[in-house]
Amino acid sequence: MNGRELLAWNLRKLRVERGLAQDKLAADAGVDRAYVGNIERQVVNPTIDLVDRLCAALAVDFADLFRRPEPSELPPKTIRPGPSKPAS
Repeated sequence: MNGRELLAWNLRKLRVERGLAQDKLAADAGVDRAYVGNIERQVVNPTIDLVDRLCAALAVDFADLFRRPEPSELPPKTIRPGPSKPAS
């Protein structure tokens, strides 16, 4: 996997694990929802500054967005649009 694929995979994985819709993550990171979708679909190359903001919004380290998945790991699922889960 290249860097863009790793970022897309891990961004979606972490977002879904937290029960966040794209619009909630986008609002927390100060970016348009469509841009988050474009990152997850590998359409755009976000800046390092934006990756930092996504890390802050997800409460993860920078390296977590570039972790290589295990060979047995399935691709991250999507979540239904709608209200995001409240933060615990």
